[in-house]
Amino acid sequence: MTEMLLALVPTYGLWLILVAVALSCLALPVPASILVMTGGGFAAAGDLTLWQLLLAVLAGQVIGDQAAYHLARLGGAPVIARLGRGRAGPVIGRAEALIDRRGLWAVLLSRTLLSPLGPYVAYLCGALGLRWGRYSAVALTGGAIWATGYAGLGYVFAHRITEIAALIGNALGLILAVAAVAGLGGWLLRAWRAQAGRVSAELA
Repeated sequence: MTEMLLALVPTYGLWLILVAVALSCLALPVPASILVMTGGGFAAAGDLTLWQLLLAVLAGQVIGDQAAYHLARLGGAPVIARLGRGRAGPVIGRAEALIDRRGLWAVLLSRTLLSPLGPYVAYLCGALGLRWGRYSAVALTGGAIWATGYAGLGYVFAHRITEIAALIGNALGLILAVAAVAGLGGWLLRAWRAQAGRVSAELA
């Protein structure tokens, strides 16, 4: 699928990238990051314009983020329960832990360092009723950072996009694993403290 989409970039250009980014923000398995880097490579070659690429990526993120947020806002818990079935379950668990620990900062982190969690954080923010204005402002800021970072990597390292994508994928996997362990540790600590508090109350 990735190879097919990459082959379509010269033909459909910015529109393809915009749609791919929007779909990826809805948690659909679309290789948006490598498409954005590829777009940066085409911009370096003069086939695309860099600022137009950045606007297309940001527009795709806004469309996808807002769609995920409002779908979950309208659908509530059933939307999250449906997403949690199958392989997405553990990812949603990590997204919930991130929101519990970081609050609104989770939105920024999920658009930058922990971008694979981005769609699920958007759904959860909608379902939890986080204020739309604050959510949108932080999501837009994080989206701009993500768009600039990936397009810039493709622009600067146009001939090594595949290697850069693999390196980023490995790094994100490590970051998510550490975040999952930290989240589990925090949950266990809170559970232990709650249990210790109940035991102390019973003995008092």
